[in-house]
Amino acid sequence: MALLNLCQRLEPTIVLEQLGSSLFSTALQMVVKDRCANTTHLSGEASQQRAMTDFYMTYNLTTLLVPILPALLLSRLGDRGWRRLPIAVPLVGYLLLSLSLVLVVVLRLPVEVMFGAAAVYGLCGGFGAYWPGVMTLAAVSSTATDRSKVMMTVELVYGTAGLIGSLASGHMFLLYSSSLGNGTILIAVGALLQLLSLIHSSVLLQVKPESNTEPEDNTLLLPHSSDEVPVEAPAERSRVNVVLLVATAVLYVSAVGGGVEIMEVFVLKEPLNWDATQVGYGHAAGSMIFITSFFGVIVFRRCASDVTLILIGMLSFASGIYFMSFVTTTYMFYLARSLNLFALIPMPTIRSLISQQVPAVSCGTTLTCLQLTLTFAGLAYIPAFTKIYQRTVDGFPGFVFMLSSIITVLGMIPLSIVGYRSRQKKSRIPVD
Repeated sequence: MALLNLCQRLEPTIVLEQLGSSLFSTALQMVVKDRCANTTHLSGEASQQRAMTDFYMTYNLTTLLVPILPALLLSRLGDRGWRRLPIAVPLVGYLLLSLSLVLVVVLRLPVEVMFGAAAVYGLCGGFGAYWPGVMTLAAVSSTATDRSKVMMTVELVYGTAGLIGSLASGHMFLLYSSSLGNGTILIAVGALLQLLSLIHSSVLLQVKPESNTEPEDNTLLLPHSSDEVPVEAPAERSRVNVVLLVATAVLYVSAVGGGVEIMEVFVLKEPLNWDATQVGYGHAAGSMIFITSFFGVIVFRRCASDVTLILIGMLSFASGIYFMSFVTTTYMFYLARSLNLFALIPMPTIRSLISQQVPAVSCGTTLTCLQLTLTFAGLAYIPAFTKIYQRTVDGFPGFVFMLSSIITVLGMIPLSIVGYRSRQKKSRIPVD
């Protein structure tokens, strides 16, 4: 019975999908590196770096732009009772994306084929539908008081699966088939895992009835601090707070997304010049942050509000990515990443705060709109970071990481306003 209950939960879908995605990410990174290195008209490391960043810019923009309308449609269907749909349909896209990379490697197709595969993945909703679908299912199955913890638990499962998959991916990439080439076994295993995830989400996943018993208009902005009184937020006040939280999310995701995108290319050049195994370890270090962030929430939420938790996470990322600007050896890279211990706290906590400002019946649409707002931000920060890196790669390649740190600090400003407004509201509540 316990095994059956586990099979019906959300976690197996997340684990299988993230294991497959971790294998896919390492494979794609190494395939792109090999193709750019073997292209005859690309001479010199700077030219190869520009080619790789151009590929990732087009690929990432496609995966961000195409899913906008499909994600909105899936979120609407999810809020009408089809809670599994925003999860299962994007998993079809993940599977097709992995199968496309298999064909690129086996048939020696141009790597640009992945642009078309990314478009198909986007038409299935992409990450913009999948992750809000996962978070919505977690949100509507939890109370407002426990929501941050539940969402961070989802992030923990996601990160642990990514850690395991990343550690294995570099070694699996080296498994060689004389007729197929490096990486084929790795990608095929990833596709199989994503197929299993799709089957689980479509057949076994059970959507539990909403467990929330709070009134829909009882919105708590800072419910987790042990010394704070819950603050009821009027509709107008909630809207202002939501706008400020969205502004924080946009600035933070821009900093993280731009910095991490360039990091994938940065580690492949001198002086680091990583191979497939080291790339897998690097991804594992990123996945470890999910775990440390989870335990950070468990420890800090006993004495800190959600706003303070977000500030801790943003400060953690800002310090680590600033140190990354001066990385010249592998051990320095891991020292920089170690400063990012709590960098995954902000986004699930922001989603939790925003979800508490809206009725449950519109929770999925709200979180999807947040995700799409972050998508539109990606249309700006991805080309910006790419072009800045290309212009500074010869002189100061770490400049983009310093810029990422500055943007993170700017993102603390609207969040601090939210905290200030909340303290003002609390001070007006008469104490019996």
